[in-house]
Formats: sequence, C-alpha cells, structure tokens
Amino acid sequence: MNIINKKIDGGNPFDWGRTSADYAKFRDIYPEIFYKKITERGLCINGQKVLDLGTGTGVLPRNMYRYGAEWTGTDISENQIIQARKLSEENSMDIKFIASPAENIDFPEKSFDIVTACQCFWYFDHNVLIPKISQILKDNGKLVILYMAWLPFEDKIAGESEKLVLKYNPDWTGAGETRKPIWIPDIVNEYFNLTDHEEYDLNVHFTRESWNGRIKACRGIGASLDSEKIASWENEHIKLLENIAPEEFDILHYAAIAVLQKK
Repeated sequence: MNIINKKIDGGNPFDWGRTSADYAKFRDIYPEIFYKKITERGLCINGQKVLDLGTGTGVLPRNMYRYGAEWTGTDISENQIIQARKLSEENSMDIKFIASPAENIDFPEKSFDIVTACQCFWYFDHNVLIPKISQILKDNGKLVILYMAWLPFEDKIAGESEKLVLKYNPDWTGAGETRKPIWIPDIVNEYFNLTDHEEYDLNVHFTRESWNGRIKACRGIGASLDSEKIASWENEHIKLLENIAPEEFDILHYAAIAVLQKK
C-alpha cells in the first residue's frame, strides 16, 4: 500500500510491503541495550497488555515476547504483517497481528496498559490517532515512542552509504540524522504528560552483506525505487563497501525513548 506524505520524501509514494522480505531479514538489528532501556522502566513486561503500532515485521513484540507481556501488533502493510505472523509462528510466539492503518485501530476502551510506536511515529495522522490511543489505554497507561538511527556525519561507512542513497533518490528525507529527543506533536501534550526520555549512543554490528541489506530495506531504496534502480544501486553499493569497509564492522547509531503517561 502506497503511503504519500508531503512532508516525507517530497511527497513521493513509498510502500513498505515492497521490501518486506529484506525488512524481515535485515532490520531486526536492535542491540540488547535497546530493549533493556524499555524493561528497566517497568514497561512491556509480564502482566501488561501492549499494542505496537507500525509493527512492521513484528520486530519489537517478537524480541520482547520473552519478558511476558501480551502483545498485539498493527501495520498498514499486509505484506509486513504476513512476515510478522510467519516469524512469530516459527518461534511459537502467541502474538496477534492485524493489517490496519494506525488511524483505523478499533479496540474497546481501556484495552491496553501500553501503546508502543517504534521507528514509525512521524508517519501517523496524530490528530486522528492520539485521541484513539488515549481512549484504548487504561487509566495511567503509557505511550512509548522509540527510535534508532545511524549517525552519518560521525560514521564514515554510514555517511558514504547515505550519499549513495541520495544519488538514486535525492528526495529522500531520511538523510542527515543527528542526535535529538523524539519529536512530540502538540496534540500529544493535550492527552499525555511526558514523564521520561533518554537519548544514548550505541554501536550496531554488521557484515558487508547485512549492512547492504539494511540500507536496501530503507525507505529511500527498497520501499521507493523500481526494481531496475534498486539493482543498479545495490551493485554500486556492494562495490563501495568492498572499497571502504572490512568484512565486519560496527556502525555508530543513537537511540531515543520517550515515555508519556495518559492524563
């Protein structure tokens, strides 16, 4: 399903479903500290019901399943949900996945203790979604927003890969990331209080193959370009990595978490 947002990629359409196979294989990359930062705050653990919006291939609920929460994941892309179900079933995980835009969620009032949004919050229509999140959260329920990005101005490999994405897709707005707190739209503050946030650096380990896959599965390449351009980009990217990167390496990222409590 194509997504069009004038504020993203110059309004050019993108579809995560086109890159679901690569997404499933190459974007399950959050280090253990990423999940520890969530659970050490008493979030997404045993006894809690959690709804994960924009779940993609179910990376967050699948990796946090071991902590005992009851998970439901939704995503606008049917292909992403197919991959999420497949991966969870292969690992005997009882997670409910629903193909639906976040704005169309339909759950009874006070159904969840926590709602999470990982790597996706800026895509949503917040004026529609935020009142719904408040409604389906229990009293004092939490909205947890999560993010992780490479730092192209500090990590040479990331920076060179990013330049190549822009060569093929100059309208891509995912470039040039720097450390900052998660953006909170004004409407969120009408329904929630920000109670905690943190931004921290972390290294993510890759091989040439897995880093190529990670970049290929980004919005600027796999979700946007036609197959001919993707193949051309990939050929050039593989040659680039052979010249600038060892077989295995770490990429410097930063991660951020924002915890908001229902008013």
